[in-house]
Amino acid sequence: MKTKIYNYYPDTARAVREEVFISEQGFSYDYDETDDIAVHIVLEEEGQTVGVCRVFKGENEGEFVLGRLAVKKEHRNGGIGSAVLREALKYVTSEGGKALTLHSQLQAKAFYEKNGFEPFGEIEYEEGCPHIWMKKDTV
Repeated sequence: MKTKIYNYYPDTARAVREEVFISEQGFSYDYDETDDIAVHIVLEEEGQTVGVCRVFKGENEGEFVLGRLAVKKEHRNGGIGSAVLREALKYVTSEGGKALTLHSQLQAKAFYEKNGFEPFGEIEYEEGCPHIWMKKDTV
């Protein structure tokens, strides 16, 4: 597996995110202004993009935020999502980050808990889909 880190929103990440969030899950949009300031982590297997996410600095000192983690359907349940998280945590640590937060879809909460994230706050809705904030310290 090969990891690539981009300081811009690459077409390969866009294609995976649109496939997952718009085509599969029915969200009406995927791109937002955060994509312009985020670092995009792309995992490739045999030259094909299989998993992506974006990471950007949060509002608090030492905090980073992970968003838009997506894995192509045919590559799910094979550890790609966990690999994307490991790469994101590696990046955050290399940048001096102390914590990584994310706004998880409620249906993905158990996946993130399995990867060491803890929920906090109240359930919120994005385009009718329940989400909850989660956090993992990097130190």
